Amino acid sequence: MKSWHAMEGSPYPMGVCYIPEEDAYNFTLYSKNAVQVTLLLFGEEGYEKPVLTFDFNPLRNKSQRVWHCRLNKSEMASARYYAYQVHGCTDHLSRLCRIDPEKILLDPYAREVFFPPEFSRSAATSPGSNIGKSPLGFILPDHEEFDWQGDHMVPHEHDLVIYEMHVRGFSRNPNAGLGKDTRGTFAGIIEKIPYLQELGITAVELMPVHQSDPQASDYWGYMPLNFFSPHKSFAANQAPAGAIHEFRKMVRELHKAGIEVILDVVFSHTTEEGTNGPTYHLKGIDTSTYYLVAEDPEHPFIDFSGTGNTLRTDHPAVQLMIMDCLRYWVKEMHVDGFRFDLASIFTRRSDGTIGEAPIFSDIATDPDLARIRLIGEPWDAQGLYQLGRSFPGISWQQWNGGFRDDVRRFVKGDEGMVGALMQRIYGSDNLFPDDLLHAYHPYQSINYVTSHDGFTLYDLVSYNEKHNAANGHHNEDGMAYNFTWNCGWEGDRDVPASVLELRKRQAKNLFMLLMLANGSPMFVAGDEFLQTQGGNNNPYNQDNLTTWLDWSRLELMQEHFAFVKKAIAFRKRHPTLGRSRFWRADVKWYGPSGAADISPASRTLAYFLSGKSVNDRDLYVMVNAGGESMDFQFMEPGPWSRVVDTSLKHPQDFLEDDQEEVRYPHYAVGSRSVAVFVR
Repeated sequence: MKSWHAMEGSPYPMGVCYIPEEDAYNFTLYSKNAVQVTLLLFGEEGYEKPVLTFDFNPLRNKSQRVWHCRLNKSEMASARYYAYQVHGCTDHLSRLCRIDPEKILLDPYAREVFFPPEFSRSAATSPGSNIGKSPLGFILPDHEEFDWQGDHMVPHEHDLVIYEMHVRGFSRNPNAGLGKDTRGTFAGIIEKIPYLQELGITAVELMPVHQSDPQASDYWGYMPLNFFSPHKSFAANQAPAGAIHEFRKMVRELHKAGIEVILDVVFSHTTEEGTNGPTYHLKGIDTSTYYLVAEDPEHPFIDFSGTGNTLRTDHPAVQLMIMDCLRYWVKEMHVDGFRFDLASIFTRRSDGTIGEAPIFSDIATDPDLARIRLIGEPWDAQGLYQLGRSFPGISWQQWNGGFRDDVRRFVKGDEGMVGALMQRIYGSDNLFPDDLLHAYHPYQSINYVTSHDGFTLYDLVSYNEKHNAANGHHNEDGMAYNFTWNCGWEGDRDVPASVLELRKRQAKNLFMLLMLANGSPMFVAGDEFLQTQGGNNNPYNQDNLTTWLDWSRLELMQEHFAFVKKAIAFRKRHPTLGRSRFWRADVKWYGPSGAADISPASRTLAYFLSGKSVNDRDLYVMVNAGGESMDFQFMEPGPWSRVVDTSLKHPQDFLEDDQEEVRYPHYAVGSRSVAVFVR
């Protein structure tokens, strides 16, 4: 007699999996409120008529809230793809959302998504069936094999330098130096690994690579369709399972180069939007289980993401989906960590209030996730801001927007920013306190001046205003307060040579302060050669030359590229900068000729950092954000060797550690400049 699972199907694992000993496939779907579930199998010859349908018998093919069945391969005809229909609804809140029961529904656990030739987002939005036009799950080959070649990655510590990158934008430009087939793909990243090694970064943070809707104008990828499958258009290999294989190869080769792979993941919302959005999967499967909904017929979807819906992350089924997803990308795809978009949404209860977030303890206690890097964006789109100790992931790293704003304002020349700069360089212990109760680490602060969200480094010093008209929102989208200064000339048209030189110096100042601060530095791809987006600070839908890295600037801005490489190497060479603990007594703060001046009018700061406790050399840093040159006295005895002076031209702006000894007890720091010395 066959086993119960062989006859009825197993409720675990979720999704579809092959059972080799039975030559059969197991299908599962969670839906608390469904009355009837139908599995649809499709072949390659057509997508409007399934080759097989299977109606789940709730008295045979259901365990608690999970619908399941098992089909022998021999009875599946020529099936390559699958989807579901969910009939009926016992839940009042789901009925308020006016879900169309005729829709063909994608498995949330699908490992690869197939878009038929007639795929249509509008068909998923309009009334009636979208069969033949809906995304389908791909039934993976029976045996998945990949040669990881002993893949192993050791996490970086003091030498961590994160490079935020969009897979497509990184190498899509025809001037990227790649063949047409690999531009903008995982394979393109593999070809560019020697460049990443030359630059010196030790981790890539990939903007979302989860499958998104190709018709959603979602270039950035922050409107996910499916959490378990890599975005198909990011793969040069378009064969079945080709994207999975190519992604794995990219991870393996990056690891060989000593580079961590961090995924930017979005578990706050999906591409289904609100009431007027498409019905692809979660809406039709079980709306009130997967989304926050309310007793409001006009606006039933609660929106804390700014996209029309919010995942109900306090529900056990959603928590399981997230955990299964994280485990999949770690165990099967070998990624090293995750950056969670709008991570504060995890703390939203089903009614929208703030409360406990079990997902944090689930992650912390899972042995498969014990050593991965966890980074949170500690806010949501509706004003919740939990930066620092108020964020419930107490061991997580966090994007430190305070660092971004304070460093920008100081370099710009705003008044009263010296004290704030000291706090940020020290490691932001006001946000991550190392007192007896909290014992935070400075590396938990992800320090950044630029990211995908906002101006590039070059645009930061070239535009006072955002120029987002191309996005289609009348320049009303994007951050309004950017703390930028255009150095006296808006934009790049007919820019005077003197303004361009000042911009280059300010860019060096911003990047050098990032590399000098305690914490974990991150910058966005292209900053190393001063990529510009023409002043667009929110190009989320610009899949064009606006966002594709312009590799001609690598030659045009070769001097800045050389500076960035040296700055990264300097940080990695001096572990005294990036420590597990705060500098404490090892740092002394000064002004140009005495104690640090934190008065509103002050725009200068110096500090001495002893490296003895970490077997490193001593550093002395002088910073002048004022408009005039300033003479700084060395408040610690020498001899000191000058390494950095951002006011000087290449190659004198960055020397080797012992190349130039300072002969006098003082040093003239030019206007708007940073100077660094070693002893």
